Amino acid sequence: MKKLIIKVESGLLDQNLDQPIDAEAEKLRNKYEDKKFSRLLLMQLAFQSLGVVYGDLGTSPLYVFYNTFPDGIEDPEDLIGALSLIIYSLTLIPLLKYVLIVCRANDNGQGGTFALYSLLCRHAKVKTIPNQDLTDEQLTTYSRSTFHETSFAGKTKRWLEEHPFRKNALLVLVLVGSSMVIGDGILTPAISVLSAVQGIKLDHPSMSSDVVVLVAVVILVGLFSMQHHGVDRVSWLFAPIVLLWFLLIGGIGLFNIWKYDTGVLKAISPVYIYRYFRRGGRDSWLSLGGIMLSITGTEALFADLSHFPVPSIQIAFTTVVFPCLLFAYSGQAAYLMKNTSHVVDAFYSSIPDCIYWPVLLVATAAAVVASQATICATFSLIKQALALGCFPRVKIVHTSKRFLSHIYIPDINWILMILCVGVTAGFKNQNQIGNASGTAVVIVMLVTTLLMILVMLLIWRCHWILVLIFTGLSLVVEGTYFSSVLCKVNQGGWVPLVIALAFFIIMYVWHYGTKKRYEFEVHSKVSMAWILGLGPSLGLVRVPGIGLVYTELARGVPHIFSHFITNLPAIHSIVVFVCVKYLPVHSVPEGERFLVKQIGPVNFRMFRCAVRYGYKDLHKRDESFEKKLLEGLNTFVRLESLMDGCSDSDDYSMCDQETEQPNVLPNHSSNTMPLNMDGTVSSGDSIVSLNGHLHNNTDMVSSGFLSNVAEVNELEFLGVCRDAGVVHILGNTEVLAHRDSKLYKKIAIDYIYAFLRKICRQNSAALNVPHESLLNVGQIIHV
Repeated sequence: MKKLIIKVESGLLDQNLDQPIDAEAEKLRNKYEDKKFSRLLLMQLAFQSLGVVYGDLGTSPLYVFYNTFPDGIEDPEDLIGALSLIIYSLTLIPLLKYVLIVCRANDNGQGGTFALYSLLCRHAKVKTIPNQDLTDEQLTTYSRSTFHETSFAGKTKRWLEEHPFRKNALLVLVLVGSSMVIGDGILTPAISVLSAVQGIKLDHPSMSSDVVVLVAVVILVGLFSMQHHGVDRVSWLFAPIVLLWFLLIGGIGLFNIWKYDTGVLKAISPVYIYRYFRRGGRDSWLSLGGIMLSITGTEALFADLSHFPVPSIQIAFTTVVFPCLLFAYSGQAAYLMKNTSHVVDAFYSSIPDCIYWPVLLVATAAAVVASQATICATFSLIKQALALGCFPRVKIVHTSKRFLSHIYIPDINWILMILCVGVTAGFKNQNQIGNASGTAVVIVMLVTTLLMILVMLLIWRCHWILVLIFTGLSLVVEGTYFSSVLCKVNQGGWVPLVIALAFFIIMYVWHYGTKKRYEFEVHSKVSMAWILGLGPSLGLVRVPGIGLVYTELARGVPHIFSHFITNLPAIHSIVVFVCVKYLPVHSVPEGERFLVKQIGPVNFRMFRCAVRYGYKDLHKRDESFEKKLLEGLNTFVRLESLMDGCSDSDDYSMCDQETEQPNVLPNHSSNTMPLNMDGTVSSGDSIVSLNGHLHNNTDMVSSGFLSNVAEVNELEFLGVCRDAGVVHILGNTEVLAHRDSKLYKKIAIDYIYAFLRKICRQNSAALNVPHESLLNVGQIIHV
């Protein structure tokens, strides 16, 4: 059976969205991959990554020692042990695990929990909503490695796929990690800004703590209120601010080591970790919750990976971030060795008086940059969750014309602001906020470790010994930290758990409802036998016009269509089923976004158009969408004579290319019709150009392509329908649980899912359907 692949010049659904946005970052990544750009450019990218990736990690010295010793320092030797723990924590987690290993598991430059999940979904059938088909796997961005079924990777793949419980468990694991990232997006701005402005009180001891909290709240409200303007105009300042901050804390640390106690450098020996635990016992173990804060921001390092190649991230960390952090913590420890009573304000107390106020200003600016990066990472995660069907429909606004990742989600922004201000004003204490932040961070790290085990086995196909070493080291360190922060649940650690639980319920119930609705659509789709039995008129009056019926089905005729034609006396002369679906890829190229199929015989005039997106792409209304879709249908009719027959299994892909010269080249080696690089369509008999108009070249009409009168009539008919207008038909579906369903299912579907559907954006708004040509068809389904 022949397959036809059609490319039409540009004008896809959101052409003016995806192409210019993030083009600069995409070009830079491509240049790196091709090894064509200079070392100078790589250093420039490393410099820019400081402002986007390392702000959160860099502001940790503001509050680590206070949260480690909230009750004071009893023995100065404890500082050496704590410093040694910090040194090895920074070495094992951010440096070895994330910078050198986890960052390599990016999905075409995209990082984060959902990026790892997308990688796994491409290599194993673990996606819980199976809306993919084989044609999706032919995308150029659908990259995956191949392995033998009898290999260990093949066995791992079968183990994941053979039971639905394991697929669901993997999804739950991803949602838990994502929920904790959202919680960290609330806590990081709170603790960073509050710790930065805490320095005001050191210069004015009589100032009330409430004033400090008020200043922090004002800064936070201003930060969230400015989100809708975007950061494109001021983002060029982020990297210089963070670089200046690292140089300041590193320089101050070196000064304090030289001035107060060079003996702190012996903390490089892990022996002092053993002595620290032996001397302090349970108290030393509980202090791990504070030491854990020295590596907060590490997850943001991976989540904010999208704009920079991995080597630039590695260069920035190894040459600037890592040494400056070591100097900063060592300098504070040296100062505290002589001033143990100053642990509450360890950072600001250790600053020389002559540069106190400049450092305070830079610290506040760095805290704002760190908060901004965390907020943007939260927005990006919400967008990825929405694309994979794990979050209610929310409005997403682009704030930059150059970078795709610069987005703004109004509803989420105000929720984050309210919760962040509530945490700051409610606790008024960076110790409790630190306990909360540590709980969120360590859970995210544990989730990443578990996902990385699958990535190393299934995708990288590492030897099991290497996987065991990575797993053992990660779980020992992170599990120890996790056991410590669990003991501080009643001291603020409950906050991220409550926040994460709320977001987890929202995401899981929404995904559960979406999955049940999709399963209903699959099981109740209309059979082709029934459609064929109605005849070309479908048993109705076929009025001039084109009807675009939106459906979630990638194959088959949706149930809503039968509901429509049984309740209305007429249907449009041309019907196109439009399926907008998101795939587990970072993006779908413009030229491969549309996949067009014909349903049934030609005289039924029914088509399918699958519009495919990646989790990085945004669905935005493009005024030329209808025009380009009709151009694709027009081109299809012109090439109809090349086909032997039509059915729902025949694929027609509309892509983003057009040619200027026709060609006729025989090719008898294949019975398919792939797209050539010159924009032609090949078949088993000939290759015909997809030019936008008919050519009077008699050499290419041996099969009577231009002389087909029926084809000319079809073209005229298509023009008449186009002039009559296009109507967008959407199903306004109410989902209810069966009466005999279990209680948990009734609560999830009838209450939580129904409530989320009421408060989220309407489907027509999410699909950017013009209201002037919208037709809603209501129905009630029971799942």
